[in-house]
Amino acid sequence: MASLPAVRVNRKAADRVRSGHPWIFSSDVIDRGSSQAGDVVRVVDPKGKNLGVGHFSSTSQITVRLLSTRVEEIDEPFLSKRIAAALEYRRRVVSNSNAWRLIHAEGDLLPGLIVDHYADWLVVQLLDQGMDRMSPSVVQALNGLIGVQGIVARNDVAVRNIENLPQETRILFGSVPDRVSIQMNGIAMRANLLTGQKTGVFLDQRENYLAARRYARGRALDCFTATGGFALHIASVCESVEAIDSSAATLAEAEANRAMNHLANVVLRQADVLDYLPGLTAAQRVFDIVVVDPPAFTKSRSSLEGAARGYKEINLRALKLLNRGGVLVSCSCSHHMSEAHLLELIASAALDCGKQLRVLERRTQSQDHPILLTVPETHYLKCLIFEVV
Repeated sequence: MASLPAVRVNRKAADRVRSGHPWIFSSDVIDRGSSQAGDVVRVVDPKGKNLGVGHFSSTSQITVRLLSTRVEEIDEPFLSKRIAAALEYRRRVVSNSNAWRLIHAEGDLLPGLIVDHYADWLVVQLLDQGMDRMSPSVVQALNGLIGVQGIVARNDVAVRNIENLPQETRILFGSVPDRVSIQMNGIAMRANLLTGQKTGVFLDQRENYLAARRYARGRALDCFTATGGFALHIASVCESVEAIDSSAATLAEAEANRAMNHLANVVLRQADVLDYLPGLTAAQRVFDIVVVDPPAFTKSRSSLEGAARGYKEINLRALKLLNRGGVLVSCSCSHHMSEAHLLELIASAALDCGKQLRVLERRTQSQDHPILLTVPETHYLKCLIFEVV
């Protein structure tokens, strides 16, 4: 292992690694030695003491993503061991669903790798130069542990631009149809594995769908419904569900899902949510539960101020549609929007429309998207449930 290229880092980076965070930033690198794009490298502190091994990136501000705090071989057996541990964890935390996340990058000690399981197929994302180079080993390791009909790489994500990698969708093994049927919490859904949002459907809300159903009743409004996750789950306990999204393509998927589940009380509407809600208020429409699950309003700290205004505005408009006893389910998938900040914004929105809120639940992403305590970046989804009192 001494033959591995060595990356010497400063004391700040060494302290970060020892505190449990796997990222080495370019500003922390003293000497990159002979390291090339995608290499497995040995990371050493200023005195030359080994900190571990990881994947080297020649273009990203995250120069090394540590894979192990031991100096060990990073190969197919290594991947198999990590994937087997992740699979065993999912067997403990996932139930009543054949669609779930198998590998959550840093959350499963495999930075740069996402793997989602959909019935008899897998969708992978190889997010850095090192994991991209290890693609054949990833496929071999997965096939050795899980028998599937096909594996597709959904490498059509913006982060690969930073790694100077092409955006592409590519079949890595077997065959993968345009759409596959899955079961989630007893609900039938179609997953578009080749061109759908994320890797097919929103797996990270799986447990939050059930939480929303616990409080749902009467007339429901699902904002930013996408493929209908919240709407489908709460329909069985509601009188009616109105589901809104601006995308005709995602609404077509939601309609197919609605039909598969024979839900006659769900109405889908194509509209811009921010424009649509004031019309409901003007018409004096009132709902018993409103779900607000917008796309990420910010992907960087620099745009957080504008995003905060957006989150406050959408929650304000939702709250105006709720009377006493009404329930608001408010989500944010922006990592840079902390739960504390989101709570503050919703409190301000409630005050602006003269409403008092009781916190019913403070939730996060489903357990198959594990959060590492020492890696705050693994925690991105917030799901807050309130009752108007």
